[in-house]
Amino acid sequence: MTQALASLLLAAWLALSSACSALPPTAPPHTLENSLGMRFVRVPAGEFLMGSEESPDALARAYPAYERQRFLELGDEAPVHRVRITRDFYLGQYEVTVGQFRRFVQTSGYQPESEADGTGGYGYNPAYHAEQSASGDAFEGRDPRYSWRNPGFAQTDDDPVVNVSWNDAVAMARWLSEKEGVIYRLPTEAEWEYACRAGTRTRYASGDDPRSLPAVANTFDADAAVHWRNWPQWQAFAQPAHDGYAFTAPVGRFAPNAWGLYDMHGNAWEWVADWYGEDYYAHSPVADPQGPATGKVRVRRGGSWHTWAFYARSSFRNWNTPQTRYPLVGMRLVREEGGSSSAAAP
Repeated sequence: MTQALASLLLAAWLALSSACSALPPTAPPHTLENSLGMRFVRVPAGEFLMGSEESPDALARAYPAYERQRFLELGDEAPVHRVRITRDFYLGQYEVTVGQFRRFVQTSGYQPESEADGTGGYGYNPAYHAEQSASGDAFEGRDPRYSWRNPGFAQTDDDPVVNVSWNDAVAMARWLSEKEGVIYRLPTEAEWEYACRAGTRTRYASGDDPRSLPAVANTFDADAAVHWRNWPQWQAFAQPAHDGYAFTAPVGRFAPNAWGLYDMHGNAWEWVADWYGEDYYAHSPVADPQGPATGKVRVRRGGSWHTWAFYARSSFRNWNTPQTRYPLVGMRLVREEGGSSSAAAP
C-alpha cells in the first residue's frame, strides 16, 4: 500500500468516525451496581483512532494564552493509530468515591501507602509557597498530615478519592475481585481513551472548543483560580466559567458523555493499568493494546479539578510512579463481563 493511499484511507476513516460520533445514543446505557454501590456502564467492543497529531498552529489558535513550546511537547500522542477493543467491558460510571474507598479500607484492613509508609501524601495549603520549598511543587508534601482522608480541602463521601497511589488502586480492584468472584482491574490506556471519546474524534467528548468543557468537566476555572492568587502566572489559564467547585466536585455533577460516563474529563486524574512508553504508539498492536511490558512510571489520564483545559484533552497522556499519591489523582475501575452483581438495569 502506498503512503498516499494509506493517508486517504485514514482520512476516510476519520470522516466516518466523526459522522458516527455526531449520532445521539440510541438507548440508555446498560449499567450494573456492585456490592459497594459502584455503578458500571457496559462499553461496547469496537474500533477507534487513538492519539492526536494536531499541528502546533492549530493548537495555538485554540489555546492563545499558552506559549508555543507546550504544543511542541506532545510527541507521545502520535502517531494516530487504529485500535480495536475486542470485548465489551464495564467501566465505572463515576470515579471511585471517598465513601467507597473508605468502605474498602475498613472492610479489608488494607493500609493505603500514604499511611503505611508514614510519609503521607500531598495537600493544598493556602499558606504554602512553592518558591520557598525544596521541591517547588504546587502542593505541600509529602507530609503525614495529608492522605486520602485529608487532601488539604474538604470532601464529601461522594467526591472522588484522591491521594491514592497506583498500588492502592490495584489493591482495591484485587479485593473486589476476591470478594465478588469477578475480575476488577484498572482500564488499559486504550480502553480509557476509547471510553472517554465515546465515538468522538474531537479534543473533548463535548467538542473541540475549550469553552465547551465546563459543561462536562470540573477543571481549573474562575472558582479554582481564586485559591491560587500566590500563583499569578496561572490566572490566564483558568476557564472564565464558574462551576461552583474550587476543588473536587461530587461525582456525576457534570453532563456525561455519549456513553453515559461522568467526569472522564477533569475532577481527578485516573490511573490506568499501563506502563508509560513515550514511543509506544509507533508500535502498538491493533487489538487490545496493553502498553509496554516494563517501565518506571504508570499512566494517568483525564485531568483534574486543577488541570488547565489544554491538558484535559482526550488524547493527553501523563504519568507518575506507582507509589505517587497526590491530591489530583484518583481512579476508575473496570469490571469484566461475567460474575454476579447486586443490581442490574437496562
